[in-house]
Amino acid sequence: MKSDEIVAELLSAHGQTYAEEAGIALRDKPAPLYQLLVFTTLCSIRIKAETATHAARELFAAGFRTSRAMADSGWQDRVDALGRAHYVRYDESTATALGKGADMVLERWHGDLRRMHEESGGDLGKLQELLREVPRIGPVGANIFCREVQAVWPHLRPFFDERTCETAKSLGLPHTPDGLGRLTQPEDHVRFAAALVRVGLSKGAAQETPSRVSRWGLSSPSRRRTAGQTGR
Repeated sequence: MKSDEIVAELLSAHGQTYAEEAGIALRDKPAPLYQLLVFTTLCSIRIKAETATHAARELFAAGFRTSRAMADSGWQDRVDALGRAHYVRYDESTATALGKGADMVLERWHGDLRRMHEESGGDLGKLQELLREVPRIGPVGANIFCREVQAVWPHLRPFFDERTCETAKSLGLPHTPDGLGRLTQPEDHVRFAAALVRVGLSKGAAQETPSRVSRWGLSSPSRRRTAGQTGR
């Protein structure tokens, strides 16, 4: 298959962003940016991505959609929401991390992650450094956030981390961020990156041929993901 055919198949079969799947209508506004940070926090441990997605939806359904709402919520309420998503083993520590993270966002950036963006001065490395200061978020989590937020922070495009580049290489595609960026329109970079993540997390993806990317057991969002850290 030609590169453009592979990309079209990837986007068609697996191009839903993780933010969309978590119920986040991502915009350059305080609430949805914070919701993306919550999802990033949930993904920053070894847990299935569908569990993290379900947990995000439970937290948002409970009303914890802003840093203020999260900070004002009770620790047990957060634990209960995570429990309803079967986010087990890490529910108590994650509830604590979410509370501390919300406090940090309020105190340092007044509840608005656009201020963090401004503090980074448009530098990707600085932005990732700031993200890693948030409780629970490490290098993997910083990659997850940057990969998704490029949809509304265009200067980050094209953002393809090392793992997505490795998956692209296994498919016979260019395997640098700039090379991958040239394969799609800029507004599709986030969808393309998400598709590569999903393929990379599928069992045996590196051994599959490009013509089979739509038949790797990933056609339904509810069936995909094997590992928790969707940015690793």
